[in-house]
Amino acid sequence: MHKPFKLLATAAVATVLALPLAAQDDAGPKADTVVATVNGTDITVGHMIVARAALPPQYQELPDDVLFTGILDQLIQQAALADTFEGDLPARVTLSLENEKRSLTAGEVIEKMMADPLPEADVQAAYDEQFGSAEPEQEFNASHILVETEEEAREIMETVKGGADFVETAKEKSTGPSGPGGGSLGWFGKGAMVPAFEAAVVELEPGEVSEPVQTQFGWHVIKLNETRTAEAPALEDVRTDIENQLRQETLQAEIERLAEAADVDRKDVESIDPAVLKQTELLE
Repeated sequence: MHKPFKLLATAAVATVLALPLAAQDDAGPKADTVVATVNGTDITVGHMIVARAALPPQYQELPDDVLFTGILDQLIQQAALADTFEGDLPARVTLSLENEKRSLTAGEVIEKMMADPLPEADVQAAYDEQFGSAEPEQEFNASHILVETEEEAREIMETVKGGADFVETAKEKSTGPSGPGGGSLGWFGKGAMVPAFEAAVVELEPGEVSEPVQTQFGWHVIKLNETRTAEAPALEDVRTDIENQLRQETLQAEIERLAEAADVDRKDVESIDPAVLKQTELLE
């Protein structure tokens, strides 16, 4: 069964290769270019493009020639199988096709809406609302050593205050995930850490080491490395986020407007048990 299909595909490729080079350049493959015909049913480049787009991302990373051959073979086999079907399509297939068409059509509308350019004034207004009156915030760069008991924490505190290297001590003693990195927590602002930890940090001067601090994670010895004042981000730094937010808000508003304006006749479904959605046998 498979050999005639392979020969058919080979013949199609041979025909393309036989064309003059200029003709191939002028008339390259289009969505409606037929790559195979199975019992009178055409399979086109468009069918193959759609099939590839539906693949999981890991399969889309396969080499182009592998995907081309695999997808074409699959579509040919599906066409051959589908051609043997007799009678009316089952309800589950018909309803699935209706749902798929509705979903894809709605997706096209959404895609066009999301692609519409946003007025620069709207982007600027959204930026001003979020960041225009934002006060500069203090940020902290700190490291810590996490252990299980207060006794261990106090012993470590005395060791590092006595001159031991904090980074090396953290690598050796800390049980937290930042231990192998010398206990570094990087930069963070207020609200990023649990209250007890934050309260200890804000009381420190750069270079100081804290007394043992208890949190739900254990006991910490904290060193404040440095502080800085974080200004509001520039518009260009957050433009993508703002535009995405505005598009989402616009889309949601339009969906609600369309739903409100549509002629919707909701039936009385109070008597229907919601568990009916599990009864796939109704589609037989």
